[in-house]
Amino acid sequence: MKTVNVGLVGVGTVGRGVCEVLRRNCEEISRRTGREIIVSAASARNVRKAEEFLGSTVKVYEDPFDVVRDKNVDIVIELIGGTTTARALIEESISLSKPVVTANKALIAEHGNELFARARANGSIVAYEAAVAGGIPIIKALREGLAANRIDSVAGIVNGTTNFILSEMRDKGISFQDALAEAQQLGYAEADPTFDIEGIDAGQKLAIIAAVTFGISIQPKRVYCEGITNLTEADIRAAEDFGYRVKLLAITKRKAGGLEMRVHPTLVHHKCVIASVDGPMNAVLVEGDAVGPTLYYGAGAGAEPTASAVIADLIDVVRLQGSDVAAHVPHLAFQEERLSDVPILDMGEVESSFYLRLRVRDEPGVLSDIAGILAEYKVSIEAMRQRESDANGEGVDIVIFTHKTKENSINHALKKISGLDAIYYTPARLRIEVF
Repeated sequence: MKTVNVGLVGVGTVGRGVCEVLRRNCEEISRRTGREIIVSAASARNVRKAEEFLGSTVKVYEDPFDVVRDKNVDIVIELIGGTTTARALIEESISLSKPVVTANKALIAEHGNELFARARANGSIVAYEAAVAGGIPIIKALREGLAANRIDSVAGIVNGTTNFILSEMRDKGISFQDALAEAQQLGYAEADPTFDIEGIDAGQKLAIIAAVTFGISIQPKRVYCEGITNLTEADIRAAEDFGYRVKLLAITKRKAGGLEMRVHPTLVHHKCVIASVDGPMNAVLVEGDAVGPTLYYGAGAGAEPTASAVIADLIDVVRLQGSDVAAHVPHLAFQEERLSDVPILDMGEVESSFYLRLRVRDEPGVLSDIAGILAEYKVSIEAMRQRESDANGEGVDIVIFTHKTKENSINHALKKISGLDAIYYTPARLRIEVF
């Protein structure tokens, strides 16, 4: 049986997970590939520590480029993160005709288009399943399993940090800051959580998902991103009282005028299956014209869940070694010359139903003023209810549910409503999605 030598760039949490799974499941994997896959070389900042973990059979370098240049290495796994060194490593691997497996979502989101073109020209592969949703094989599902479908929409919870925070706010009735502190204590959130809580991480993943779903180039700058930092206990409670749960969703849809690509906190009815996805778990809901709705659920991060995706890509690459490039599944699912330039809709043109919460003075005429402004901007009210404010608060809360309306219309209406003397604070606004 021929041996495939893997060069592992990065022996951190995921890198160790890859080694553990390869060791534990080596027999199963070799039965699937007909090859023995071993890690023959690796790079790490702490060479001695890596050597202790990997053993004497693995050559450990300090310089990651030495792994790529190692003549015995057949396939490179990039797990160092970042976009500068990692990009250069992958470019050199491609130039040496060495396929690459990566879990680097930022790199794929920012530079995937160029890297894929370079790999294609060199008859090589850059595999990236682990870059999106950890252990959930959503890229493979979209590229291959659902290839017969015209997919209309993909919506998902693709960031475990924010899902954990929102679950804690709901279950324990605590503030965003307290829930964030818990997430950091448990290791679900970084010391600087900006990337997660502002929706940037989810936005990068959505750019990749949308590209594979609709056959477009990866366009992270066109994704509308809104995080969860402004969410309050009052809105989490109100959503629950009205039968909804708040989730940070990454959503892309096919519309008549173009594609939607957006990340934002969203009200989802509690009976919808995705509303029950709690803690750090991820889930992605895909709607295809032939298959209907399909749901993909699992761990979106962690050593072995991510390693599962990395090794699945590794197995695919091993199977394809020596095959004609025409036999490869295109990096973005569609043939490169057939990628579409369909427009991405401006967020102002996107239509949604909305949840609004306004803190107002408890006096006559306020409701009619608010309703009048909404009507002026053609925002139709589905339901309006009054709720008592918290014990320390002034006035009362008015909760409004609207019918579908354009983002621009609700923005203009809320700007005018905010100027009313009877309004205490900037109104809270959350979009509603029905699945």
